[in-house]
Amino acid sequence: MTDILMPALSPTMEEGTLAKWLVKKGDTVSAGDVIAEIETDKATMEVEAVDEGVVEEILVEAGTEGVKVNAPIARLSGGTETKAPEPKPAEKAAPEAAPAKAEAKSEPAAKAAEPAPPKASPAKTRDGERTFASPLARRIAEQKGLDLATITGSGPHGRIIERDVKDAKPGAKPAAAAAAAPSERRGETRPVQSLQQMGIPEGSYDLIPLDGMRKTVARRMTDSFRDVPHFPLTIDLEIDRLLEARGRINKMLEKDGVKVSVNDIILKACAVALKRVPEANASYSPEGIALHHHADIAMAVAVEGGLITPIIRKCETKGLAQIAQETKDLAERARTRKLKPEEFQGGTFSVSNLGMFGIKSFGSIINEPQGAILSVGAGTKQPVVRGDQLAIATVMSVTMTCDHRVVDGATGARWLEAFKALIEEPLAMMV
Repeated sequence: MTDILMPALSPTMEEGTLAKWLVKKGDTVSAGDVIAEIETDKATMEVEAVDEGVVEEILVEAGTEGVKVNAPIARLSGGTETKAPEPKPAEKAAPEAAPAKAEAKSEPAAKAAEPAPPKASPAKTRDGERTFASPLARRIAEQKGLDLATITGSGPHGRIIERDVKDAKPGAKPAAAAAAAPSERRGETRPVQSLQQMGIPEGSYDLIPLDGMRKTVARRMTDSFRDVPHFPLTIDLEIDRLLEARGRINKMLEKDGVKVSVNDIILKACAVALKRVPEANASYSPEGIALHHHADIAMAVAVEGGLITPIIRKCETKGLAQIAQETKDLAERARTRKLKPEEFQGGTFSVSNLGMFGIKSFGSIINEPQGAILSVGAGTKQPVVRGDQLAIATVMSVTMTCDHRVVDGATGARWLEAFKALIEEPLAMMV
């Protein structure tokens, strides 16, 4: 008998929504068959079986929210061990009415296609707890004579995957316990007071329950603001030439039905500036500073219940017309929750633009593991001094929030200098 467990769709996932079963009691399944759909806060993920057998029992009904990771959700007869199924992106989006409980981040696609192991031995245990490993990792371990209890997994929730066993040596000493999960390391033992304890009487407010997206945003932003040493750099830009250039560009693109926004030009300028100051296109990791080969620009999009940051990949290589088409498509699919995980996860730099709401200046929280985020305010007519003369210009304030572990003050200032030159003379992007 094999228990199918609720899979972890990201390293930080703790629970999720079992949206739909694609099998029923009595069905025969093989390794790789799609058996269920799980909703995350931003997309729907398909779950594949990693063993073959007959569906003996459905333990969690479709539509159930708050299913804990590694909780049994179904049972197969004919299997040999308890297994967590492999997730992969679904073709369709999650319904807006059923937000999920955790951020989605699937394991590499190659693992989803791993063949089932030939009659794998019962799972080993470490300190009385079951050791979870992918089928391919188990097979490699068996071939090399490795004890899985001696290996620390790098997959979601410590799951042992292929790369963990490839370089492992037989006879190794038992692995040390894995480091505490981020939620355990990052100060979540601080007691949380209720509104009543803080002097707000019960019945004096309406309580809207937190959905999966809002919980994810709250957790990630709290972690980032608390744990990333950050600082802001603010600069004013004159954008009259940018506005004139945008008018001419849109006139040329009118026949193609493409319209370039100010934000599209800002995204392009960010990407070009990151290539000119590559030290700002970086991420911090315990192993070192990652200098990214391309400027993958994430743009903040407000959606019902929170926000999401779809990414323009290799933005420095794309023209304004292509960027305009991609941003429009990504924003529309973000609002209907039709983005695939690879379209909103990752990125090397973020842009948040609240100028269309009349916000003049603000600072954003860094979207880890990116090294910086740019906050864009509204362009307004202001008096400026040129030489000894007073003039009127359209001025826009931007604030760059930097991760001081990666982007120090001088690097941030050099990037803003490059960005300012591109915004105030858009033709410079062509050089």
